[in-house]
Amino acid sequence: MCGITGLFLKNRELTKDLGALFEPMLLQMSQRGPDSAGFAIYRDPTSAPRIKVVLQSSDPAFDWQELAAVLQASLDPDLTITPIHNHCLVLLAADEATFKQALAQSLKALPSPPALTRDPVNIVSIGRHIEIYKEVGTPQDVATCFGLSEMAGSHAIGHTRMATESAVTTAGSHPFSTGRDVCLVHNGSLSNHNWLRRNLISQGAVFTTDNDTEVAAQYFDIKLQQGASLEEAMTSALGDLDGFYTFCIGTSNGFAVLRDPIACKPAVMAETDDWVAIGSEFRALAELPDIGHAEIWEPEPAVPYLWENALDVPLAL
Repeated sequence: MCGITGLFLKNRELTKDLGALFEPMLLQMSQRGPDSAGFAIYRDPTSAPRIKVVLQSSDPAFDWQELAAVLQASLDPDLTITPIHNHCLVLLAADEATFKQALAQSLKALPSPPALTRDPVNIVSIGRHIEIYKEVGTPQDVATCFGLSEMAGSHAIGHTRMATESAVTTAGSHPFSTGRDVCLVHNGSLSNHNWLRRNLISQGAVFTTDNDTEVAAQYFDIKLQQGASLEEAMTSALGDLDGFYTFCIGTSNGFAVLRDPIACKPAVMAETDDWVAIGSEFRALAELPDIGHAEIWEPEPAVPYLWENALDVPLAL
């Protein structure tokens, strides 16, 4: 089942209202996904060499300040943190690989080791533009605990999950991101995800869940690392990914939509001079401004749709 939403603003004057516009879209998909929800928001881009990292802990008593002190001593004295619910936004000067290594070492060096020894802290997103927040619970609860309605930004994609292929956990919730500001949400299922997983591991992919959507996210990430454009990666996916799917893919400067060649999973899109949006059902779009004058259509099967750079957002890493 599951619900997909996405909103890309073409009018700069609306960016301050992104969260307020996007939250009702996500909540309208609650019946399609009551188990968990999440969203990726693109805002406040950093300049090199600084990056943004969103961390999540399964331990409600985890001490983020303690972790920050260790990372400041070992990696970047100017590192800052902002705890948000059981997530934490980290700003620092480092590349992705260096941060991941430093995080693993810092968790071992904490004065008070985490109570949960397996994956006490997970990287939810990493890049210069992206922030991902996701959690088990109803879409309303998730939106409220992270303050979605108050967030500004250029674009966002979201997901409400009805778990059918893996456990209801925060880690297994969407969106999935493997770095470099790219993320993905997915309605459907991949029939060849086990084969794809083995193939991607041989190319260097590292998986943290058994969710088939993480396989799709890793697929696009590796294609982009290999030099493909997003449109080229989407075209390749039509031959490599077997199953039923509607994907919404977020990037530093826009988003993209792709449906499989049969396109049995629902999707509807709308566009005005101010914005472009996608929802699994029209009701996700019904409250957007000027929807009565929007061009509304069902995305075609096996056709990549991309919207990028309308706000002149600089490219990420």
